[in-house]
Amino acid sequence: MTTSPEPLRESLERLVAFPTVSNRPITALAAHMAQLAQDVGMRVDRFDDPDDDGKCTVIATAGPDDDTEGLTITGHMDVVPTEGQPWSSDPFRLTERDGRLYGRGTADMKGFLAATMAALARMDLGALDRRLALVWTHDEEVGCLGSAKMVDAWQEEGRHLPKACLVGEPTGFQILRMHPGHVAIELAFSGTAAHSSRPDLGRNAIEAAATAVAAIRDLAAELATERADLPEMERPWVAVNVAEIGGGSAINIVPDRCVVRLGYRPLPGMDPLLPYRRIQERLAELPHEGHVLRVTPAMLTERGTGLEQLLLGHAHTPQLGSAGFATDGGNLSRLGLQPLVFGPGSIDVAHKADEYVPLDALHRAVDVVEHVVRHRCGVIKAD
Repeated sequence: MTTSPEPLRESLERLVAFPTVSNRPITALAAHMAQLAQDVGMRVDRFDDPDDDGKCTVIATAGPDDDTEGLTITGHMDVVPTEGQPWSSDPFRLTERDGRLYGRGTADMKGFLAATMAALARMDLGALDRRLALVWTHDEEVGCLGSAKMVDAWQEEGRHLPKACLVGEPTGFQILRMHPGHVAIELAFSGTAAHSSRPDLGRNAIEAAATAVAAIRDLAAELATERADLPEMERPWVAVNVAEIGGGSAINIVPDRCVVRLGYRPLPGMDPLLPYRRIQERLAELPHEGHVLRVTPAMLTERGTGLEQLLLGHAHTPQLGSAGFATDGGNLSRLGLQPLVFGPGSIDVAHKADEYVPLDALHRAVDVVEHVVRHRCGVIKAD
């Protein structure tokens, strides 16, 4: 059974038209996704971000309540900015050229959202033997913030989702079972202001920060030699990036404050704060305060899960891999889920001008989702 190209393409066209850049409200698209879920017979819950009225996560379910043996499907509704990028067409208006659908979010990852809803429209969700859950998140692109807040709340409430979890990020239909996390930290260096003609009467915070950056660079080189036994990973070591620095107020004043922000990528299975503690050890003699701004967890799912076996028949290679980027799968793992990242399109075109997803890959994704839902949730026979 296949869908005609018009409904699927039109569905993606509507999703792309919502300009859900992470610094904007997402509630209009969330309401649209909730309505699509209700239209196919799902029960819809909404988790509102306690810190932002314009943000929410949509959770839609069908089948038996509280069953954990079915399937969770997740994707994010937000997209990255387009400003300053040389797009050939309006990034928020779907454009088709040579079998490709261009627009912001087509690959990452509104194409997967559209494909999922097209697949569910083929089935009678009232006949599910096991639970199906959709989790459409916000602010994934700025640190998986939406899924983190939802998981925190659900852990406190003792709520559950089906353990098998499909994260539909663009992987070119390769199964990825792990990815590093991301930890953002801030280091604030203090000094003593003085007139620049008498620098000996002050203490230069920028110079302290420069010493710290050199020490962090040395630690990064050391970490690059400490390779983990993770053969799926292209870079099985902790990557470090000093990303922002700012300090001083005038050229004739010895600066009394300088702030450095950096991020690093903890490996799957690692204590995510271990590299931070090693950084602090290197900077112990410098006048500073350190703060962890955000922890986005790594993801590691064991081999041989039932979902893996279902996806292998649709994968372009039997080799399992690792994503180089973080996903909502890291946070959802905290609920006991076993996520696998697998979806249409390529991460190589995500976040760039003229982002696209091949139309045939989008139709293939519809078939994949239908197959997995039917087998995981008990609807085996075609309608």
